[in-house]
Amino acid sequence: MTLDKQGKKPPYLVIAILFFGAFVSFLNNSLLNVALPTIMKDFEVDYSTVQWLATGYMLVSGVLIPVSAFLITRFKNRHLFITAISLFTIGTALAAYAPHFGVLLAGRMIQAAGGSVMGPLLMNIMLVSFPREKRGAAMGIFGLVMITAPAIGPTLSGYIVEYWDWRVLFEMILPFAVISLILAIWKLENILETRDVSIDYFSILLSIIGFGGVLYGCSTASTEGWSDAKVLSTLIIGAIGIIWFIIRQFRLEQPLLDLRVYKYPMFAVGNIISMVVTAAMFSGMILTPAYVQNVRGISPLDSGLMMLPGALAMGIMSPITGRLFDKFGPRILAFVGLSVTAYGTYLLSTMDLETTKTTIVLMYTLRMFGMSMVMMPIMTNGLNQLPNRLNPHGTAVNNTVQQVIGSIGTALFVTLMNSVATNKGEELVEAVKAANPAELQNPTFIAGIQQQALLEGIQVSFLVATIVTIVALILTLFLKRVDVSKVIAENIENK
Repeated sequence: MTLDKQGKKPPYLVIAILFFGAFVSFLNNSLLNVALPTIMKDFEVDYSTVQWLATGYMLVSGVLIPVSAFLITRFKNRHLFITAISLFTIGTALAAYAPHFGVLLAGRMIQAAGGSVMGPLLMNIMLVSFPREKRGAAMGIFGLVMITAPAIGPTLSGYIVEYWDWRVLFEMILPFAVISLILAIWKLENILETRDVSIDYFSILLSIIGFGGVLYGCSTASTEGWSDAKVLSTLIIGAIGIIWFIIRQFRLEQPLLDLRVYKYPMFAVGNIISMVVTAAMFSGMILTPAYVQNVRGISPLDSGLMMLPGALAMGIMSPITGRLFDKFGPRILAFVGLSVTAYGTYLLSTMDLETTKTTIVLMYTLRMFGMSMVMMPIMTNGLNQLPNRLNPHGTAVNNTVQQVIGSIGTALFVTLMNSVATNKGEELVEAVKAANPAELQNPTFIAGIQQQALLEGIQVSFLVATIVTIVALILTLFLKRVDVSKVIAENIENK
């Protein structure tokens, strides 16, 4: 039963402390990407090495998120959060004052180990702290943190890297992490019920091999290509690991990640829509900066500022969408939101060399506005159908799927963009050879060909993202509002 049903008010102080820690963790996720070229230069490492600061963080998070269901079920939330924020703080301090690249990478890995638990833990406390009929508004506030923090990261990072030093990115985070730790030790209370569940270590191994292999393979494919032997081998090993992991979970009496959550139709439908939307969302996060910076030559800082209105629109709309969900349910919100998203994505596919900055900002903001009406309602509706004992597993499944699909979507869209750009570039070069070969000796002319080729790659990729979004739009027709009174009655009966 929720705290509200027991006649108690939601633990707002506990939630506030967790929100603060989660905001710091989510903000940290997106801070470093803009700074990678500067770090590469400072430590004299190549791009394939420095990108492990992002890839390594993603891998550790992707492997640990499936384990979060066990951790949340087995350990008191106070001890779990204090451990997580302590690890995050230690990792941040190591990264801020790293004397060489190895220490910086270790710091990022330790950060990821702590940060990966915070989101699922906060979401579970939100689920038990508010009655199901009011979860939309509560989860909308959670969405505000989950969306806004990583969205403002690139803009903030661009400013700091341009005018300060990359170490400030960690030095800025460190005091907030320490404050969050002190607040947790001082005021955090235990809210979640725990059970003495056992852990299947072989499932953890399969999780590491499966999710780690797929995440690493996809992140490498975006730079090395899908035909690379290392990419193919890690993807195959990862796929085998995931299939074995899934089969094992259904056979275990106490699975590490209970995939029986997919037996609940609204959770399953919502999760599938979430996969499609996540893939489309990550495409925009990669393709739009590529167009703005590489095609139009706009600085990283200005690029980040151009993306900021979309991020703010998404953050502002998240709590509003939560309240609308409580009133109208998920179908109408998801249908309208994905219609707007599909239209905004199509508009982005029409960008050319003459598109004004204002037009780019408006199109991108429209797309983000549409997405703000989708993710939280479908996730909340799906979680509303789960019995309380499956809440940790439902949130872990949602977070794991978003991590994996986000990685796959990014790799696929980057590959598509590069493939189309390469083919178009070769086509343009052949045309020039036939008409005026001397032009190929002109560096400015060659740069123009590369610019035009990349533009076409981005346009085609956005067009495919539009089609993907329309697929998600069709799936919203199968959404139904969960009858929360029926679920509450079943929870009481199973107690």
